[in-house]
Amino acid sequence: MIIGKSNKIYVQTICRMTVKPTEGPLTSRLAEQLQELSQQGVQRQLLTFFPQGSACLQHQNSTYLNLAGNDYLGLASNLSLLQRFYAHLEQEDLSNNLSLYGLGSGASRLMTGNHDQYARLEERLTRYYHKDKALIFNSGYHINIGLLPALARKGDLILADKLCHASLIDGMRLSEARMIRFPHLDYDRLEQLLKKHNSTAKPCKQQAVFIVTESIFSMDGDCADLSTLVRLKEQYGATLYVDEAHAVGVRGRCGSGLAEEQQVIDQIDLLVGTFGKAWGGQGAFVVCGETIYKYLVTTARSLIFTTALPPVNIHWLNFILPQIQTMSKERKKLGQLGQQLRHGFQANGLQTGGESNIIPVIIGDEKQTLVLAEQLRQQGVWIQAVRTPTVPRGTARLRLSLTANMNTDQLAALPQQIAKELARLKLAPSPAP
Repeated sequence: MIIGKSNKIYVQTICRMTVKPTEGPLTSRLAEQLQELSQQGVQRQLLTFFPQGSACLQHQNSTYLNLAGNDYLGLASNLSLLQRFYAHLEQEDLSNNLSLYGLGSGASRLMTGNHDQYARLEERLTRYYHKDKALIFNSGYHINIGLLPALARKGDLILADKLCHASLIDGMRLSEARMIRFPHLDYDRLEQLLKKHNSTAKPCKQQAVFIVTESIFSMDGDCADLSTLVRLKEQYGATLYVDEAHAVGVRGRCGSGLAEEQQVIDQIDLLVGTFGKAWGGQGAFVVCGETIYKYLVTTARSLIFTTALPPVNIHWLNFILPQIQTMSKERKKLGQLGQQLRHGFQANGLQTGGESNIIPVIIGDEKQTLVLAEQLRQQGVWIQAVRTPTVPRGTARLRLSLTANMNTDQLAALPQQIAKELARLKLAPSPAP
């Protein structure tokens, strides 16, 4: 037969026999939908980047100021820290360091992947937050699609801020509880909902009510009033779930987040943070009471049915935690940079907002936002155009994410730069609030 003659003949035969598969109903439907998404300006694509340090990145041999990343304290690109982290490895035999620098865990945490770096970090997190227990998940998405499906059941109620992150919304949808989303930061409406459902719930049902919020909202950069949420959850017997993804590392005297800054850590039932932003690593955690911890270990599917993170990832986080606590200078700098840039945008008639190092510039139209982002990239500034479904339709924006390794000179011209491009493209900026 032809296959047995030679590799060359075999390859040629296979190439001749290759037939393009007929498009089925699914492929045809997806192609049509992709065309519609492209016309709407919301089709996405993956690009390749190379970090350059000093808050810069490289893409296709060009260097840009990176205003689209989440390395808030500059730790992921800090070469001196990386050298210190790997210095011990260079001095020792690799075979003696698999528990620290291993690149694979080999199993899920409930099998044999729960290496000692996990135990060390979780114990340190409990002391850092003064909580009973800490539990590490593989990512912010893993944790947010895992907690509520494990804890909430049919008949329970979830009251969530309208602008909660997509991962939180997915977690709510995966649970069997009823979900109501209240208007963004509208705590009067939240209390109305608590009163209504508290008065109609029958005690025998043992209904649990969850209040769910981010502390710093990822696309608007504004902050939740955690003190008010604590008051409401205690008054109405609810469980408070706070996602501090964009606050850990950058807020609070010791960098543990907005809950530390507002002095309410002890009153939050489920306090979630991520390692993939200010910590410069990978993974996420929840600090909570011991009963909740034990129940999550037993029932949280996104913890149970996935391979554990490699030892080197968790070892890096153990190495970084002491650094995080001492970076008050960087946290102060971030706050100042954010305030200066917001004032600059407002002075140039641009619609902005927030009170953190995340700064939106609202454009409105999605295609126009894409064009503007591309024009800015041609001038050496990498800013992401954020569109639906990440934000509500009609609120497309440039999302600027500031990091502590930026400086005032790098940002000083940006407000005029954006305003000038808007005028040049004949795009009227959204009216200032």
